[in-house]
Amino acid sequence: MSTPSTPTTLPTAPNTTTISTASTPLPTASTPPPPPTTISTPAPTTHPPPTSTSTPPTTSTSTPPPPPTTTTPPTTTPLVCENGGIILHGVCICPDEWTGETCSEGNFCPAQQLGEFNFTRTPIGWFAYSEETCSKGTSGAGKPRASTRCVSNNGSPSFEHAQEFMCEQTLSDIQQNLTSPADLESLATSTQILTSKPEELTAENVTAAAEIANELLLSPNATESVRVAAIATVSQLLNASTPDDSMENNATQRLTETLEQLSMNLSLTLNSSESQVVQPNLVVQSAQVPAADTQGVQFTSLSGTSGSFIANRTELNTNTSTVVLENGVIADALIYVRFSPEAVSGRQKPSNVSLGFVLYQNDRFFRSRRYRSQRATIRVLSASIRGQERSMVPQHVEMLFRPSMLNGADLYDFACVFWNYSLEEWSTDGCSKGNASDGLLRCFCNHTTNFAALWSFREKYEYAEALDWISIVGLSVSILGLVVTIIHHIKENFYRNSRDQQKNKNSKIALLCIHVSLLAFIITFLAGVGNSSRQNDTPVEINTQTNSILDSDEHVEPDRGSCSVVAALLHFFLLATFMWSGIYGTQLVLLVWTMRRSLPPHWTKLSLAVGWGVPAVVMAITLGATYRVDNPLEYRQEEFCWLAALDKAKQFHFGKPMFWAFLLPVGLILIYNVVLLVLASLTTCRTDPNLKSTNQLSLMKKFLISFSLAVLLGLSWTLGYLVLVTSGHAHLVFSIIFCLCTTTQGFQIFILFTARTPSFRTAMSRSVSSINIQLNNRIYTLWKNSFETSSTETYRDLKDRPVSDSLCGSDLPGPISGSVFQADPGSASTAVVWMEALGVEGLPGCRKL
Repeated sequence: MSTPSTPTTLPTAPNTTTISTASTPLPTASTPPPPPTTISTPAPTTHPPPTSTSTPPTTSTSTPPPPPTTTTPPTTTPLVCENGGIILHGVCICPDEWTGETCSEGNFCPAQQLGEFNFTRTPIGWFAYSEETCSKGTSGAGKPRASTRCVSNNGSPSFEHAQEFMCEQTLSDIQQNLTSPADLESLATSTQILTSKPEELTAENVTAAAEIANELLLSPNATESVRVAAIATVSQLLNASTPDDSMENNATQRLTETLEQLSMNLSLTLNSSESQVVQPNLVVQSAQVPAADTQGVQFTSLSGTSGSFIANRTELNTNTSTVVLENGVIADALIYVRFSPEAVSGRQKPSNVSLGFVLYQNDRFFRSRRYRSQRATIRVLSASIRGQERSMVPQHVEMLFRPSMLNGADLYDFACVFWNYSLEEWSTDGCSKGNASDGLLRCFCNHTTNFAALWSFREKYEYAEALDWISIVGLSVSILGLVVTIIHHIKENFYRNSRDQQKNKNSKIALLCIHVSLLAFIITFLAGVGNSSRQNDTPVEINTQTNSILDSDEHVEPDRGSCSVVAALLHFFLLATFMWSGIYGTQLVLLVWTMRRSLPPHWTKLSLAVGWGVPAVVMAITLGATYRVDNPLEYRQEEFCWLAALDKAKQFHFGKPMFWAFLLPVGLILIYNVVLLVLASLTTCRTDPNLKSTNQLSLMKKFLISFSLAVLLGLSWTLGYLVLVTSGHAHLVFSIIFCLCTTTQGFQIFILFTARTPSFRTAMSRSVSSINIQLNNRIYTLWKNSFETSSTETYRDLKDRPVSDSLCGSDLPGPISGSVFQADPGSASTAVVWMEALGVEGLPGCRKL
């Protein structure tokens, strides 16, 4: 009979992870960095083999062995973040008001009324401002009337006594009172409230507030509450958005130097080994550490959902030999300062080391002339060390920065820098960069000062999909129709040398240019609108061997040429199409309204200069103003080859070339073409009330005239403007109609201006069969009554006559054929002028029998 074995419990590994990073050799390093720390796991205990005990059988009955014992592994409870927390790498990232492993522990003072003032819920350590504001007519109109700070007393958060603000006080008044003995706490509170809305501050306000905060922090009479209020003011100034100003820069530079000194002296003035002041955009950490008890110091700021700083998300480790991140900790910024081991072991007498760290939410106080930061948030981390012994100098400084990546962007490169006060610029001297793993940028330096990691990103573009079948079919039939139209137009109007065919070349040239420019646009669009040289196809490889200051926070690949060329050609051909349509419409109206048979000889040269020259000039100006080889996206889009239209926030921007180089000029041309269409339509539809026709199709043919002109003038593109200004269902409807009308515009021109003409139908009939088609004769009887006299006139449709017997040499478009116009007595027929004006084949009009 066998005895079941007893399971042995395995030892559990501690819940901490030590990360060791080998440092990059630096010029002033006196000793090599310590070897990486190895995490060792105890060997598992070996289970002893089961012991079997045999008993000699005494009877014939045998006892079966017991069933084997089944061990169920422990179940893991999934992590659930409460109160708006989010899970990142298996850890809950909590909002500012909550803390704990699952964001279930409160970290705020609830909304409360203090006296006559009401304050909203506020995280511990931050200031709250009253909902009551100064009345209109006062200097501080709209500013809060009081402020208070949320503090934790023995673990219980509560608001301090409210400080009331004098609504008539200004920053200038506070500056004057700083020179005389006054209530510094009241002045600090007033400055803080006056800067509580940083979006309203001017450069002069920021300069004055920075100077006041600097004086308060340096004042020997300043209490802890005064310093905290001054630091809160500085935190608010970091949110101001004012243009670059030299006086403001000087004031903020002095302020950063004061904060650096304060970070080392704060714990001394408070007689404490450690002290910190944490505001949403600024952290000041101070500590006094025995020199003999530290190998290195690490300051860490942990992540939160808002990115703001909270007291319980900052940590200080005063004795560590390497960078340490506990398991489940996600750091936004970290700095580690290591001292020389020989200096630590060789100290003869006890002494303290003053440590100071300042963490800025952004680089607003460190304005660079070289690095342009428009969308990236660059945090600045300052470290200061002061010791009584000269050996207490940092041997190695290591930093970790977590860039707040933008949606739809990837890290491209970064540089490890420090702020050089003498140059007032970032510098890389004595610093090098490491890898960029796990979303952290690793930097190394051999000195302490204000550090930052300047980084650049590259957008991940969503490239346009291939054209849908509607667009491909519509554009393809347009190409076919335009090719046939151009061939027929040249053959009928330029190859024949008869006197009638040489008349009115202006309109014929204008029509040909419209067809050619539209055809060139469609072919270029189909062949190259999709970007074939995509930026995202270039792999990103960060070079850790070089550490050079970047030019901008956004990286754009240099232009490879093809997509920009396509965008320029599309811009030119489409502008040329609209320009020639306007010229053609102008010729039409001038001839019809002036009853002339032709335009002056210089009109042809003028039309060619305007029709091709103006689009070329607009395209050249656009290229010169916006295109750069190193940044082509100011001129064109990356997703497809067309003019740039959107800003960095993906919103339509009126300063982009899409608006002022295309939508604006095309919109003006379309408005002009609409006016021309109205004038031409009025001429078409104008009839003598005493003149009546027996033709029932006259109204339809008049409509066809106007519709044909609308197609030729490109008025369907007005739907594109409706697409831009509508949304929802209307946007979808207009988009579909716009797509159908514009993609088939070339085919519409073929049907209306070529396929319906007698010469084209005759040519097609001859090529298909030799069968003669008998044309029907139509008789129109017109009469008019004038008092006692009356007369009857008979007209015959000119389309029933052979083309060679035409009155005007076949100059009107097909849809106009068969129309009836009024002929003014004693003048040339209006129909004749129409035929000469349009310059295309089709023969509308009447001829008196």
